[in-house]
Amino acid sequence: MSMEMTAWSALHHARNAKDGEQPYSRETLGRIVRFARPHHRRIALFLVLSSVVAGLAVATPLLAGWVVDAIVHQAATGTVFGLAAVIAGVAVAEAVAGIATRRLSARIGEGLILDLRTAVYDHVQRMPVAFFTRTRTGALVSRLNNDVIGAQRAFSGALSGVVSNLVTLLLTLVVMLTLSWQITLLALALLPVFVLPARRMGTRLALMEHERAAHNSAMSTQMTERFSAPGATLVKLFGRPAEESAEFAARAQRVQDIGVRTAMLQHYFITALTLVSALALALVYGLGGFYALRGTLDPGSVVALALLLTRLYAPLTALAGARVEVSSAVVSFQRVFEVLDLEPLIAEPADPATVPEGGVAVEFDDVRFSYPSAEKVSLASLEEVATLDQRGGEEVLHGVSFRAEPGQMIALVGSSGAGKSTLAQLVPRLYDTDSGAVRLAGTDVRDLSAESLRQTLGMVTQDGHLFHETIRANLLLPRPDAEEEELWEALHRARLDDLVTTLPDGLDTVVGERGYRLSGGERQRLTIARLLLARPRVVILDEATAHLDSTSEAAVQEALAEALHDRTSLVIAHRLSTVRAADQILVLEEGRVVERGTHTELLAAGGRYEELYRTQFSDQEDLGPVGAPDLPAGTKHADGPDASRNGGPGRTLTPAAD
Repeated sequence: MSMEMTAWSALHHARNAKDGEQPYSRETLGRIVRFARPHHRRIALFLVLSSVVAGLAVATPLLAGWVVDAIVHQAATGTVFGLAAVIAGVAVAEAVAGIATRRLSARIGEGLILDLRTAVYDHVQRMPVAFFTRTRTGALVSRLNNDVIGAQRAFSGALSGVVSNLVTLLLTLVVMLTLSWQITLLALALLPVFVLPARRMGTRLALMEHERAAHNSAMSTQMTERFSAPGATLVKLFGRPAEESAEFAARAQRVQDIGVRTAMLQHYFITALTLVSALALALVYGLGGFYALRGTLDPGSVVALALLLTRLYAPLTALAGARVEVSSAVVSFQRVFEVLDLEPLIAEPADPATVPEGGVAVEFDDVRFSYPSAEKVSLASLEEVATLDQRGGEEVLHGVSFRAEPGQMIALVGSSGAGKSTLAQLVPRLYDTDSGAVRLAGTDVRDLSAESLRQTLGMVTQDGHLFHETIRANLLLPRPDAEEEELWEALHRARLDDLVTTLPDGLDTVVGERGYRLSGGERQRLTIARLLLARPRVVILDEATAHLDSTSEAAVQEALAEALHDRTSLVIAHRLSTVRAADQILVLEEGRVVERGTHTELLAAGGRYEELYRTQFSDQEDLGPVGAPDLPAGTKHADGPDASRNGGPGRTLTPAAD
């Protein structure tokens, strides 16, 4: 390693040497060891090879000195050729060992990244919905990326660096002291002149890097929020583009200024440090030459000492910052362990049951529920707040009981915040009840396997979320093995096949982030098509027609009626016209069922339902209930409900215009 490379190494370690790094416990170190245990053979071989490489690196300068001595003393030609051959052999061995070490380092590091990412990803998937409603997505993704990579550096970087540098330092000191203790002490005396400026300059550079990172983070956040479809729309409607551009430009300008200052400081530092190193090398040659002329030191030893000088400074400066590097890597492990230590509130039963074949009854038995507090489901660092919200734990459902027989439709209506969606989320175990039970076909959902629940239940939520993937990929989510014909059938029944046939890529059209390339009604109908493809025995519709205009809603109503036919269903709706055909309507207020009955019975009772209904339809009547046989004008039963069984693109349909 040259003196300039040694200077760069010193600067790198100094920049990373920040005071006040977080402490870590023996327990954390023990967990790290246990996590790395599957790779213990590779790690052991890696450490051995790192020591070998370090030893070979020290051997080369010593051999070079012997060659000089052989030349000065006019040794036999064979001796010079032999030493040259040994140097060549050492170089080849060092190269081979270096390649093997790098390969092992990559395998260990990438293996740890794979293990950590898989563990965190699988663990996060088991977390309750409350976890995702509180956590900032960017902070969580950072744990999977930055912190996992930081943890990996503990093995592929810091661990090998400490071992190889220790071996190199010890061997170099032994050899240099053997050759000349006076020159060795001189080299050690000059070390503070080499290291201290590096640490001081490193602190300044670290502060500048921190400021630059903060500005880059702010710009990244601004771009992420403004470049999404909702954010861009909001800026165009209410934003101040000129002011936002000026703010962004100011941050970018500051980043540029910091970049220029950083580059110049680095250049000044490296130039000065290289000069100091050159002066130290001159002193070694001067003092060594003096001893050589007096006959107290061989010329070859002078050359060896000069070459060994860089082997002394580099590991010393590296080890000066090794503690901080290891601490940083351990802190990354701690941040990953924080996520893994969050206990999922929804646990898979030890001996899971399955839902029996046939019709499925849904039963709520004296269900009480309160949303979990933040400390149970989240971390302050993931929410990017100083302290977690202390609210939570207040009961929102109070002794709710009802039963939906197989094939029945139960409608849930009431004011916003009455608990309708909360009830719906308890059936697929997005949350668990505090007391009471939710049962499917007589079995508590907490005793059912997650796979059995997914196969039994189908749910369409209000937002109609889609992934940034193709229409095909979004449809295949519940049934990856579905045939092409089944996809088109589901689209046809959702009144969406005509649109898909007009798209350039058909089923392979990418819908965009959250499906924003489609209209609100089209997104919702695609989620309904996904439900139809899943063929669940229990259907939950949580404001499934909330984003449809009157024409689109009419086109989907018949498809929903077919989807609900002979299936147990829970339907949540604010528009009461969509639930008039329900077998039973439950009116919820403040987490309690205050009324129940059919549409006619509740209107006759003159209670809360009648008040809601009168408020909605004081001026006009709506189109008709889910499953109503009378379709809006312009929609014809051209084929009948089963006419699309063998259809695909090109089928003849005559729905009303969408």
